[in-house]
Amino acid sequence: MTYKIMIVDDESANLRVLERLFRPDYQVVTAPSGAEALTLLEQHDVALLISDQRMPAMTGIELMTKTVAIRPQMVKILLTGYTDVGALIEALNSGLVYRYLTKPWNNDDLKLTVSRALEHYEMMKAKHLLGMENQRLRGRLQQISELASAELNHRNMVQDKEDELPSPEPEVYELLG
Repeated sequence: MTYKIMIVDDESANLRVLERLFRPDYQVVTAPSGAEALTLLEQHDVALLISDQRMPAMTGIELMTKTVAIRPQMVKILLTGYTDVGALIEALNSGLVYRYLTKPWNNDDLKLTVSRALEHYEMMKAKHLLGMENQRLRGRLQQISELASAELNHRNMVQDKEDELPSPEPEVYELLG
């Protein structure tokens, strides 16, 4: 399966390098800003987002926060040459960011991280699908339970009515028998 990944960086040189690195194995979508990335995410089913942290107008973490409403299963990797430790810790602890890598990055390490992130994406997608199936089955089980309960109530009512009928006299049986 060919995954679609999005790379967001305000430095065009980084966009070109990363696109060349991943183009042989993935469909690559690039954006020079967070705003453009959000527009492109509406049009593309992206499995993985790689974003620079420090960009004008919108940081990588701000972008990632906004993408949750558009692509909730998308995995996110943050690249940065600077360290805003507080924001980074919050993003990692909240589960918003899958992994944080520093610039300059090691290509082999980044490729391995992307491969593992896509495995994580598949697991999260499978978990989501199983949750939906589980919810559907719970609903069906509830319907079956309600039908069984209604049938049991009906049988009890019939049995109660039969119990209320007078029992035939023994002479009736003698006449019939």
